[in-house]
Amino acid sequence: MKMKWKALTGLAAVTLMVLVGTLYWAGTRQPDLPRVSFLTLAGERIPSEALRGKVLLVNFWATSCTTCVKEMPQLVATHQQYAARGFETVAVAMSYDPPNYVAAFASSRRLPFKVALDPTGEVARAFGDIRLTPTTFLIDRKGRIVKRYLGEPDFQALGALVDKLLAAPA
Repeated sequence: MKMKWKALTGLAAVTLMVLVGTLYWAGTRQPDLPRVSFLTLAGERIPSEALRGKVLLVNFWATSCTTCVKEMPQLVATHQQYAARGFETVAVAMSYDPPNYVAAFASSRRLPFKVALDPTGEVARAFGDIRLTPTTFLIDRKGRIVKRYLGEPDFQALGALVDKLLAAPA
């Protein structure tokens, strides 16, 4: 009985966090892309300001997250579908994810987009102290966060929104 109670309590806490985060997010002005610097696996530092003018998807993930691993092929397909039109993807590995695991995953899956490490958790904190994965942000050309997804997005709806954002003037 104690195990069931602990599981239910944990589930209730996660549900409450998602609900509160969703209500908070829905009731506020669209926040801007935080001023951060993404450190890619290739050792490149990309300031977020350098990505303005593009429609940007920032995905917080971990190699130990089964949903993250499951959604990765759809992130790849989305990136490949829209990259030529000014769409950029940055997959940010969580601070607890060993860099060698991240590099091996990115290499074995041939990820076509930028994969960034966040060893200090600074990037996750700048985006609202991200702790649950996957968490994904869609950002317009002006640097405004348009949508936040907690868990796997509905990729058909995501694609429609990306199309709309890419069609809008910069």
